[in-house]
Amino acid sequence: MKFSSNLLIAVMAVYASMAFAQNNADTIFYGGPIVTVNAKNEEVEALAVKDGKIVALGAKSDVIKGWQASTTKIVNLQGNTAMPGLIDPHVHIILTAVGEYIWLDLSNFTTKYDTVATLSNKLKAHLKTLPKGQWLMGFGVDPSRTNPFMAELTADVLDKVSTEVPIFVLNQSGHIAYVNHKAFEIAGVTDSTPNPAGGGVFQKNAQGKLTGVLIEGASYLPFLEKMPPPSDADLLKAVQKTGKMIASKGVTTTTEITVGAMLGLDNEVKLLQGASASKDWPLRVRGYLYGPAIPKDFNAIKPNDGNDRLRFVGIKFVSDGSTQGLTAALNQPYTYPMGSKRRGDLDYKDEDLFGLIKPFFDQGWQLSIHANGDRAVEQTLNNYAKLLAGNTKPETRRLRIEHFTINTPEQVKKAVQLGVVPGFTVGHVNYWGEAFHNHIVGPERASRIAPGASFKKEGGRFTYHSDSPISPVSPLRYISEGVDRLWQKPPREVLGPNERVSVDDAIRAVTINAAYQLMSDDKIGSLEVGKQADLVILDKNPRKTSPEKIANIKVKETWIDGKKQVW
Repeated sequence: MKFSSNLLIAVMAVYASMAFAQNNADTIFYGGPIVTVNAKNEEVEALAVKDGKIVALGAKSDVIKGWQASTTKIVNLQGNTAMPGLIDPHVHIILTAVGEYIWLDLSNFTTKYDTVATLSNKLKAHLKTLPKGQWLMGFGVDPSRTNPFMAELTADVLDKVSTEVPIFVLNQSGHIAYVNHKAFEIAGVTDSTPNPAGGGVFQKNAQGKLTGVLIEGASYLPFLEKMPPPSDADLLKAVQKTGKMIASKGVTTTTEITVGAMLGLDNEVKLLQGASASKDWPLRVRGYLYGPAIPKDFNAIKPNDGNDRLRFVGIKFVSDGSTQGLTAALNQPYTYPMGSKRRGDLDYKDEDLFGLIKPFFDQGWQLSIHANGDRAVEQTLNNYAKLLAGNTKPETRRLRIEHFTINTPEQVKKAVQLGVVPGFTVGHVNYWGEAFHNHIVGPERASRIAPGASFKKEGGRFTYHSDSPISPVSPLRYISEGVDRLWQKPPREVLGPNERVSVDDAIRAVTINAAYQLMSDDKIGSLEVGKQADLVILDKNPRKTSPEKIANIKVKETWIDGKKQVW
């Protein structure tokens, strides 16, 4: 009996240790509110992670009892807040890297606007640092945020900076650029050069002379082809800096929304693969191949190729220009200048755009179309309706419209019916709200920019994004902007009070809705058992913070797959 009793005790001990080992969490978080963003918007006391996935959430005592072992790492939040890693679903990583870390960054998001003189002085100062033979290249000039309003850099203005060094400055929107006469000379563009195919315009004055203003990407190509490219090492370094900058804003997943648009498809794919494969890369990236950059019969990358750190999920096209740049395609004319008949232009005829997107749709790619103006939004929705004809579950394709800036209530309803998930550049409300309201499109159209409340009312989903480098990456700021909708320029006013959303809805726009838009909501976007352990730790709970102060919440840490990231 003694032997049998000992044997029984030993067997029970083995089974007990096996059971305990099965519930051996790698990490347990507690000591502060944990915002789950699940369907009930619950907050819990503790969260356990094992093998990179969330295995338990709930009361601290239950999670500790069920999952703590001698090897479990304990993370005491010390009153800080944990929530799902933030998601920015529309970023131009490579353009941000080039514009902010290689070229001269002229972006200015303060209320002390630049003038043509201050911009010229910045260019002159940078000119002194350039090696011989280099172009002077800059990014971030914005006439709608320049004093006086809509003051532009022209070839004549840039000639005062230099007549010997070619100059190319990209507008903040990315849809307009400015060059001097030396750049025209090197690019071989003259007063008699026809506008390029693909919607580009070499702007000319009433006398038929080039002004130095280039409209849309096709017009940039003769200049880009002559510029000395940055080295592979400099590009990789700039992309790595950009990744760390994005992560420092609490982001764990983002996109490269136009793979191939700047450096060519092969070059950008390799660049992203190299960056994301490095041990200290702190982000998940979802890639959207830029349609015009894809060679005919291309099949080197198929839908969902890649891994959890870099996956290619969609195809991106651009259907019009910039609203603040007066090139987005509107149904009714801009209100600036007074009496204007300008409505902007579509980049494609309806049937041409459909012919471009249908093969990719049939291959199983998610589609993403940039549409700022209501005429472009309508064109996109009509083409999406044709693609989805007969599909009883259109939401499974999650077709995207980027920006959806100027829109109508009917377009909101149609988008919801088609299962379209729009992404709003909510910085339009903040940085450009006063300009839209008082100058560019007038109060009525401006009030519907970023129509989050309308989408919620119709039962649809929406997301917020930066469109970086068009506006700065900061999902916490997007939450503030979506809730209070205050424009930046004093005296601050609410732009479209009917489109304000709750804090919880704004949080969802940068977490679970954004994950849904990226076809990743089964893995990320909320803190739930079975999902990847992607978290951000904040010094305050945004659900308990006044909306205007949410943008100032400090990001303490980000975690991906239960591992703390370094940025």
